Amino acid sequence: MGEILLVTGMSGAGRSTVSAALEDIGWFVIDNLPLELVLRVGELATAGNLDYAGVAFVVGRSGRVEPMALIEVEQELRLKHGGAKILFLDAPDDVLIHRYEGNRRRHPYPAPTLADSIAAERTLLQPLRDAADLVIDTGSINTNQLRTRIVENFAPVGDESLRISLVTFGYANGIPRDVDLVFDCRFLPNPHWVEALRPMSGLDEPVASYVLGQEPAQHLVDDVVSMLEWQIPAFAKEGKSYLSVAFGCTGGRHRSVAIAEEIRRRLNITNAVYHRDINQ
Repeated sequence: MGEILLVTGMSGAGRSTVSAALEDIGWFVIDNLPLELVLRVGELATAGNLDYAGVAFVVGRSGRVEPMALIEVEQELRLKHGGAKILFLDAPDDVLIHRYEGNRRRHPYPAPTLADSIAAERTLLQPLRDAADLVIDTGSINTNQLRTRIVENFAPVGDESLRISLVTFGYANGIPRDVDLVFDCRFLPNPHWVEALRPMSGLDEPVASYVLGQEPAQHLVDDVVSMLEWQIPAFAKEGKSYLSVAFGCTGGRHRSVAIAEEIRRRLNITNAVYHRDINQ
């Protein structure tokens, strides 16, 4: 039996999408189970040799979540099974407001306005967000991109204790809020200003050669690889389950993409790099 995952977060942040994505990659998903039953069902679900990648409990999708109670459940599951983790889904307030206005659903936290409801929920859930093993910000990604993030982080990959994700982005579209380390590639010459390279991306060989052929780019790659080679084992030793490393340039299409792909190759990271803004 694989790990146990408790999926929670802000209302409207994407729990339904995550639930479907986990099922697609072989997880047994139990949706909207009362928290007091999670521990009992978790024990039953892991008692046999069922052929699942893991068991996921989607918590609080249609009601309130008590953060400390959920944290206590996660800690008890971790003691008994070793693989329990919390995934927290988040999004900026304006995105959540837009989603609620679009689907006309009632927010589970009553307040004079929708913005007040979201603010109240955010304040209440902050300890849970702080305790989460992985936070995914769904505000700047679409449904398909969220599914990709779930596959990259939760598809069966053997016995790796620390899962590493590389992300690229454009500063023009904002820094991802759910990454651990950020490296700025904007000091490198920009292929956007080379007419022949502008329509291409960092996945294309001419752009990659242009970017990586610069001495500063090699210096950056060498330094990042050297740092991650000792930080990755150190993070794993401290019990960290997920490490997300982001690389940004102006548009997120050329420099950051080429740099991240080269670092993935040098570190032999099997996951594909998640290029957030490559098609912007």
